[in-house]
This record gives sequence, structure tokens and C-alpha cells, in this order.
Amino acid sequence: MEQNTRYHIRRMKDGDIPQVLEIDKDAFPTQWPHPTTNSFRLELRNKLAHYFVICRENEDGNTPGQPQPGRIKRIISFFQRFLDHDRFFGNAYINASGEYLVGIVGIWMMVDEAHITTIAVRSSYRRLGFGEWLLIVIIDLATSLHAHSVTLEVRVSNTVAQLLYEKYGFTIAGTRKKYYQDNHEDALIMTTDQLSSPVFQSRFQQLKEEHRTRWSHCYTLS
Repeated sequence: MEQNTRYHIRRMKDGDIPQVLEIDKDAFPTQWPHPTTNSFRLELRNKLAHYFVICRENEDGNTPGQPQPGRIKRIISFFQRFLDHDRFFGNAYINASGEYLVGIVGIWMMVDEAHITTIAVRSSYRRLGFGEWLLIVIIDLATSLHAHSVTLEVRVSNTVAQLLYEKYGFTIAGTRKKYYQDNHEDALIMTTDQLSSPVFQSRFQQLKEEHRTRWSHCYTLS
């Protein structure tokens, strides 16, 4: 991990889509079909969907190794700190500061269930706690939206991801046969217990604090 580099999570914007597509192809190289620019644009306008990205930044707010933003973009970036971005800029100048994205997560809120549609981290940024951080953000969001539980599908062969989900209270609820079109692999359906239960929240808050303690030197944690 680069010296003096920090990371933060924010909601995904239209201007993030090219990098999000890169992350998706990097994380799921055999998956078919891959999401498209248009499919993500539709998702960002879907009232049921919520997407977040992890951004890499230097202490000065610029991406390591990336060109410095021009004068106009710096001015826009300055005012973006004080204005509601969507209302005043309509996604027109996203990534004006040259942010580099390293991870993405998305959910659909379906009645009282939060379903994770994607969770992915660039291969060069794995095993650094980013996937866990994304999962924490989603569980927090689902709780705040009064979801009863969080669900997802995961490849039968993806034991690393399964261990992370089990750590956060997910259990296997079933199987979707030949769910993945690239190789017809089965998917495990995993779900949490009731998010509002004292037992679940006690364990979740403990795990969240352990993650915060371990990674607070490089994550801008909320």
C-alpha cells in the first residue's frame, strides 16, 4: 500500500462508470455477460439500488501517479466541498480530482431485504481489508433502511468470499443450480439473521470496531 495514501467510500456517480467496468472485469474475468455502461447508468437511476465506491487519494486529495487536475477542475472540486453535488453539478464533473477507484459494492432494496448485487475489489488491492469494508458499509446501510436481512449469491468455489460472509453472520440458505453463465457453476444463497437483533448487532459492531482499529491509519472511516 502506497505511503501517505488514504481511502474513502462514497456513493457511485456516472463519471465512475468507466473505472467500475474495469473493476468488474478485473474481479470477474470469466463472468459473462459483463455489465455495460448503460446498465450501470440505469442502476444509478434505480430508486431500489444503492452503489458505493472506494476511492484512493493522497494527503493532498489527489490520486498517486495521476495528473493533477487543471485550474477549472480544481475550482469545481473546491466548490463541490460546499455544494450538493448532484443538485448543482448533475454528475457532469465527477472525478475532477482524478480519483482512482479500487472497489465497488451495490445492493437492491426489495421490500425488507437488502440483496447484494455486486461486491468487487481490484486484484492488486485484495487482502487489504477493502472487501470487508464494503461489506460493513452495506450492512450499515441495510440496517439504517430497516432491512430485515442481507442476502447474496456466491460461487460454490469462492471459499475466500464465503469465509468473509460467514464471519459477518451469513449462513447458507440454498443453492441456485448452474447460476453462472460462464461455466454453469452453482451459486450458494447466503443470508444474515435479522439485522436488528441484539445478537447480530453486538457481533457486527465488534467486527466493525476491529476493522476500524486495524485500518484507521489508511482508511477515512465514518
